[in-house]
Amino acid sequence: MTTALPCWPPQLTDAQRNELTNLATSYALSNGLAYLPLPQPGVAKRPNAPTSAIHAPFALFPSPFPRKLFEQAQRLQHVYNVLYARVAQDVPFLDRVLGTSEGVGRVDEFVGSLWTGWKAIRDENSGSTQSLHLGLFRSDYLLHQATLSPELSIKQVEFNTISSSFGSLSERTAALHRYLHNTTGYYGAAACLNSLNFPPNSPIAGLTAGMVAAHKAYGSPSASILFVVQPGERNLFDQRWLEYELTEKHSIRVIRQTFNQLFSSATVTSTGDLTLSVPERTESIQVSVVYYRAAYTPADYPTPQHYEMRFLLERSRAIKCPTIPLQLAGTKKVQQVLTNPGVLESFLQDTPKWGDAEKFTDDDLAELRATWMDMWGMGEEDAVTHAKSRADDLVLKPQREGGGNNIYRSQIPAFLDTLPEKEREAWIAMELIHPPPGMKNLLAKAGEGHATEKDVVSELGVYGWALFGTGSSLQEQEAGWLLRTKGRESDEGGVAVGYSVLDSVVLV
Repeated sequence: MTTALPCWPPQLTDAQRNELTNLATSYALSNGLAYLPLPQPGVAKRPNAPTSAIHAPFALFPSPFPRKLFEQAQRLQHVYNVLYARVAQDVPFLDRVLGTSEGVGRVDEFVGSLWTGWKAIRDENSGSTQSLHLGLFRSDYLLHQATLSPELSIKQVEFNTISSSFGSLSERTAALHRYLHNTTGYYGAAACLNSLNFPPNSPIAGLTAGMVAAHKAYGSPSASILFVVQPGERNLFDQRWLEYELTEKHSIRVIRQTFNQLFSSATVTSTGDLTLSVPERTESIQVSVVYYRAAYTPADYPTPQHYEMRFLLERSRAIKCPTIPLQLAGTKKVQQVLTNPGVLESFLQDTPKWGDAEKFTDDDLAELRATWMDMWGMGEEDAVTHAKSRADDLVLKPQREGGGNNIYRSQIPAFLDTLPEKEREAWIAMELIHPPPGMKNLLAKAGEGHATEKDVVSELGVYGWALFGTGSSLQEQEAGWLLRTKGRESDEGGVAVGYSVLDSVVLV
């Protein structure tokens, strides 16, 4: 049984708090734990080259996390890697759950557009010329304490299959906390703050290992990896650390392009090769892997041409991270359908369908299920009545990524009253996770000059990667972790959109 967490944060004098803040801020800026600042007022466009940086928001202390539950989350990542690899390859399942004939794609324009493009590619005589998928995943959890129970458990918030960000900066944040401990010992403020309780964290190497495996599988050592990015990206350094690892450790070049840039640079040859022609290179660039740090929100597709560019890349021989079916596998609807009776067994225990290379026991499935909250689709019979009656303990989720999209608690009845009946199927209801009360930390944000103590909630993300496809054996690994900490008053959890700060784990 895992029970209470220690009182947190440890007490410091004002002088100690100021010194830790100064040391941490300098370390962050010196070691690339950084963002690009917001554009200056009145400046319509960023300069081509960055002219300044600010430190990313961070917690001054690492946050306590039960060792047993941390290790459970790491252990489960192997099961999740296999599960979502299989979901992405089950075309009839994705058609049924997300398609435009009987699935969510009927009522959700974004899901429907992606599915329709993927279906058209499948229906072409040639289809996609690449059978391999690459997934860089992150499974996100909150600590949960049921009412009147002292026991803590982990409950899954969501599973990310596209643009699973902050791996690099989470590694830098863990290093920041080790540096503060090595430099100050945290002034002896808490016995648990010792090096044995700071777990290793190497998502830069872990995530790039997946890209390197895909690059090698592509079979052209001189090819480059394409990062598809959003214009005006502030979280640039999180992406650059992956690029530096690929270039310096593996001699693989990276090129960054937005969809708008790809309109003029990208070509797919008659043999399926994806090539780029860019002004700064005299020769065309062949692409081995397409890594998306964009394309996960409707805002990334402002015109039909942006969808067509996505579909052009999908048709190519380059290995996509993710493919469209793997992106669709990460929708909230799939997360909900996996909780239905027999669905998990169909993916993890159907040996005639999936082979016996990976075998999962009933205990494995029970451990996975134990991390799920109650969920149901809003298109089901009596779903609205059920949601209204339990609104104070629910969140409604659409098929969107990026934060700021959910409907919580008291907002739910009025929202459902205005939601057209035909659009209900695009939403799922999920029982709220209840993090243990009483946790605090000191949060430092750029420009404030000090760390502010707040009541907080911390969300653990575990990274993994999988390379898989028809006729190929699955390669997969766990690849490090992320901790994000936010003020308890905030329901949302995104760092990039300003809800959370970066943090790391001290095991207790």
